[in-house]
Amino acid sequence: MNFPLYIAKRYVRSKSKQSAVNIINLVTFCVIVIGSAALFIVLSGFSGLKTYSLSYTNSFDPDLKALPATGKFFNITPEQEQKLQALNGITAYAKELEDRVYLTHKQKDHIAYIKGVDQNYTKVTGIDSTLYVGNWFNEQQVVAGIGIANLLSLSINNYRSPLEILVPRAGTQSLTQQGPNAKFFNTIPVVISGVYAVEADLDSKYIFANLAQVQALLEKESTQISGVNFKYTNPDTAETTRKEIQAILGKNVILKNRKELNSTLYRMLNTENMATYLIFTLVLIIALFNVVGAFIMMILDQQGNSKTLYSLGTSIRELRRIYFIQGVIVTFSGGLIGVVLGSLLIWSQLLFEWLKISGDLAYPVEYLLTNVLVVLATISVLGIIASKIASSRINKTLLS
Repeated sequence: MNFPLYIAKRYVRSKSKQSAVNIINLVTFCVIVIGSAALFIVLSGFSGLKTYSLSYTNSFDPDLKALPATGKFFNITPEQEQKLQALNGITAYAKELEDRVYLTHKQKDHIAYIKGVDQNYTKVTGIDSTLYVGNWFNEQQVVAGIGIANLLSLSINNYRSPLEILVPRAGTQSLTQQGPNAKFFNTIPVVISGVYAVEADLDSKYIFANLAQVQALLEKESTQISGVNFKYTNPDTAETTRKEIQAILGKNVILKNRKELNSTLYRMLNTENMATYLIFTLVLIIALFNVVGAFIMMILDQQGNSKTLYSLGTSIRELRRIYFIQGVIVTFSGGLIGVVLGSLLIWSQLLFEWLKISGDLAYPVEYLLTNVLVVLATISVLGIIASKIASSRINKTLLS
């Protein structure tokens, strides 16, 4: 066995004859355990919050979306659709047409976006799983967000009082040239078949309708759309499939995956996670100043043993290595125990949901191996630095 490692392990298991040193060592070890447990719990909590915050994107956004490079609309030809249908990398694709509309119902109004989608839309997204009440729409029906339904006092299957959707008509003439009897808006009455609930902003932003109906409302041709949504057959071949889709649709279309569609949200969550990690790491660094002091106390307490080992031929370098290894073992052991305690708390939250945000919603946490490795790596690096500083106190003057 390596001689410094053997002696360091003996020092870790042994107790000092002075009770004050034992108390200092115990407090130091508890600081390492609590600090690593707190860091792991906070990282797990932020991982859960990140997953919860992004959960709506999994149901609302597709794996990949084609958008016009310029303007709001682009054309997709039947030949391009045939090539898309022949692709093995996608399970399905769905066309959509989106534009801003004016909604009115019982003297209440709201400006929102209408999204015309085809019958494949529920196959490429999980939007139908977010329905709060009712069913997905049919021909002359729409699905609205719960925020829109509350603002306009809408109810499902209300044929006596339908929702009116208004869109300004496209034209090049001025209002006076069109005459007093000209129609400035395209209007259609629709019935709400269902209400979805995803997230506050989205719930007040979109209503979903049949693609052909929206194309007629917006006076667009059957080939004019504002986007195409794709669902991958195999995520491992996503990059290859993306290149094939780009080659089919051409340079007038840009492709964005789910992360690129929500780049601001991803960037914000990653920044918050990094800031929290740095703050708690700073707390651990401050705590490890006490660890350095405790290690130096252990070195002074073992001064007699160090003199004996030095007299027996142990070099100063080997003595420093003994105390360095001892410090690393103590900090890593404390970090490991802290991660275990933190894991027990996270698992208990996942199983029993004892901490609640509201009456029905448990605080979201997520157990990730990445967080375990991050905490152990952080504790190990800080422990190595603290042990190196403390062990450097070993010199001939101390042993004389």
